[in-house]
Amino acid sequence: MAGLLDLRLKKANKIYSEGEVLAGVIVIQTKTEFQHQGITLVAEGSVNLQLSSKSVGHFEAFYNSIKPIPLLSVTLNAAKPGKIPAGKTEIPFEVPLKAKLNKTLYETYHGVFVNVQYTLKAQAKRSLLAKDLVKTIEFIIEYKDQKVKAEPKPVPFTVTPQSLQNVKDKTALPNFIIKGRLDSASCCIKNPLTGHVIIESCNAPIKSVEIQLVRVETCGCAEGYARDATEIQNIQIGEGNVCRGLTIPMYMVFPRLFTCPTLATSNFKVEFEINLVVVLLDDHLITENFPIILTRF
Repeated sequence: MAGLLDLRLKKANKIYSEGEVLAGVIVIQTKTEFQHQGITLVAEGSVNLQLSSKSVGHFEAFYNSIKPIPLLSVTLNAAKPGKIPAGKTEIPFEVPLKAKLNKTLYETYHGVFVNVQYTLKAQAKRSLLAKDLVKTIEFIIEYKDQKVKAEPKPVPFTVTPQSLQNVKDKTALPNFIIKGRLDSASCCIKNPLTGHVIIESCNAPIKSVEIQLVRVETCGCAEGYARDATEIQNIQIGEGNVCRGLTIPMYMVFPRLFTCPTLATSNFKVEFEINLVVVLLDDHLITENFPIILTRF
């Protein structure tokens, strides 16, 4: 066995911004010296788009035309061909994080149909019979500055049987009045989403009150667009047949990597929504939807 190759970044949290330098060391540990054909470093970033299975039938041609969108590609030679001595060897490196022409380094985001990911790969090339030493790590990009800033936009709401949509027979619904407020529909991703809800009246027993964070991902090109909403997280804020007239606080922290500032480009969109869900004892749902805008600052 030739040895172990590892990548260590100077920043422990691995968070960088466009224009910064990705600095660190390549660490090679080996019991015996070995020869290599050169050590290379490759920093890459791309947006990977995928269509949900329900969209594939509609857009067969479109399905083939969704290629990854490259954002970053930097290759450096960390060491010329030579020998690595026995023991521990550290090779320092610095990689400039500069986007490709006419591109922006979007924030790291791990979604279902849209993925924005940045990786750093080190490779020590060996002779034909020996196996190359390879190590890949992910680093995270966050905006340093953003034009759109979060501004308080309170959203008061009242939910009654008459205000509900997508209901065929409103006479079958129980009578209820649910009031409350989202403190802002424009949220800074670093701060929690807050608000409150009050079940003023409901003549059917309640099983649970929940808030749901939903990602809405749109992938598209000239042939058409596919829009899919999927749940990121669900938080229960009331258990059982909650007291009427009681103010129930809402508090939700936005999960890292699974959320990012709201993003709209010509090829894809990443948007977010909040659902307030009241689950009745018979498992019927009363749902109110709130589109929200996420910003970094």
